[in-house]
Amino acid sequence: MRGHDMLRALNLAGINDSGCRMREYVGNLHMHTTTSDGHGTHDDVANAAIRAGLDFIVVTDHNTLPTEFEGYYYRGFQRVLRIIGEEVHDVERVPERSHLLIYGTEEDLSAYADRPQVLLREVRKREGLSFLAHPRDCGVPRFDQPELSWGDWEVEGYTGIEIWNFMTSFKCLLRSRAHAAFYGLFPSRIRRGPEKSLLERWDRLLGSGKRIVAIGNADAHALPVQLGPLRRTIFPYEWLFKAVNTHVLLDEPLSGEASEDRMRLLAAVGGGRCFVGYDLPASTRGFMFSAHAEHGNAIMGDRLRYRLGATLQVSTPQIAKIRIIREGRVVREWPATQHGVHSIGEPGAYRVEAALRRTGAAAIPWIYSNPIYVEHG
Repeated sequence: MRGHDMLRALNLAGINDSGCRMREYVGNLHMHTTTSDGHGTHDDVANAAIRAGLDFIVVTDHNTLPTEFEGYYYRGFQRVLRIIGEEVHDVERVPERSHLLIYGTEEDLSAYADRPQVLLREVRKREGLSFLAHPRDCGVPRFDQPELSWGDWEVEGYTGIEIWNFMTSFKCLLRSRAHAAFYGLFPSRIRRGPEKSLLERWDRLLGSGKRIVAIGNADAHALPVQLGPLRRTIFPYEWLFKAVNTHVLLDEPLSGEASEDRMRLLAAVGGGRCFVGYDLPASTRGFMFSAHAEHGNAIMGDRLRYRLGATLQVSTPQIAKIRIIREGRVVREWPATQHGVHSIGEPGAYRVEAALRRTGAAAIPWIYSNPIYVEHG
């Protein structure tokens, strides 16, 4: 993706000054096929994405970049845009920490896996996007599952972090074989959102002035398991694609031309014009977080300048507990609403969290927005 093309695409993904409604596209940016350690083919994954109602997917097999599978995949009158990225990690490292999701490059960069800072520099040189994969992971020794957290926080130059990885949420609940069986049979009971310590780190990074984009994904493998005589696939692709996804906002509809649509979607993700939604308990389509001041309007990922003050607006598809957070501090909270308006006079990176209320049960983590960067002047 060339620099001027990326800039053009970022502009296309911004606010429409004529007042036209943003176009929302739902995708998943972390999954595996039989090319690495997944258990479905590229076509299996694309068909599952269509059945789940996704608009695009990014296949991220380990240390390989089979770009021949990239493009629109059609099933009858339905289609999904299949983008090929990769998940790079050092296979000699024990445990294999510091996995990096890479999007938008044209070549396999796994040769740099043993030097995370060099790897990030090579991604930037090729104008790609880089996200720290499952940066807060849980090891499960009894199931021979090592901890795969990010281990090189001193590096610079990454695009963002995967704040919510559904399979990590599952791993972090496994304290016994009984837990594994229960959540394997009843995966909708997994209601563990992003790790609190990871959100705190993200807020500290934002407070230091860095632009760090958040995404959320499935990390789908379609794992076959056997418990005695019982055999089944836990977390099939289609099911996972209805859970944690990244919702992307564009100013204009996708054209149907694969290379252009790929460019625009990745540019919007890289610019933070997206939010993380847990679509399983209730669809998060239609969520919006925007800011308004005398100098103009902004959505997630944008900068907004103000002189006298600015107004933040939040809208959710159904009633939820909504919080506006500025660099780790809750500045406004609504216990149960669909629409919130809050006036601010302090610069900073403002983001939104929303949780679903359930009678007699804990709130379900639901929506995590990217920040709007509010500046005075």
